[in-house]
Amino acid sequence: MIKGNKVLLRTFLRKDLERVYPLICDINNKGPYWHLSIPSETEFVDEFNKTGLWDKDEGRMLIMDHDEHYLGELLFFKGLDYQSGYEVGYELFHPSHGGKGYMSEALLLFCAYMFACHPINRLQVNVMKDNTGSRRVAEHCGFIYEGTMRKATFHNGQYHDLDLLSILREECPPLSSLLPKK
Repeated sequence: MIKGNKVLLRTFLRKDLERVYPLICDINNKGPYWHLSIPSETEFVDEFNKTGLWDKDEGRMLIMDHDEHYLGELLFFKGLDYQSGYEVGYELFHPSHGGKGYMSEALLLFCAYMFACHPINRLQVNVMKDNTGSRRVAEHCGFIYEGTMRKATFHNGQYHDLDLLSILREECPPLSSLLPKK
């Protein structure tokens, strides 16, 4: 578990599955930018049974407040084989959690953790062009805009441009500097 000033990050436990699966699948609270694909419950549980939703090249971590209420999730996955590093995704489970700094702290802690644990030199996010909130979170955490991939994703019946942002190992503060002082 990683404890920040506002959030706790941790991998999934079996007890989380029944409560978190409906949050992941609740497209009414996803907002206009999160992809609408929903994993089947069987697929979700099978993946947990196989990997715990965390392995070398992909994983999910919960974002919780200090009272262990579920706020959202972070995920990482390997993109193209020839690219170094990972792609990172993030979501809040309900719009009421937005604007409180939870995601900015969670993403920065997560990136610092990934750099501390993996021999990678970069992490990247892809943000739909109009998703200013997500882009603001990434930039607040030190991600730098690299370019736009034109009509690179299909969402809600149409194609959208994706902005690519990345953070390099040397641009991310070390995990120890982000943890609250005791």
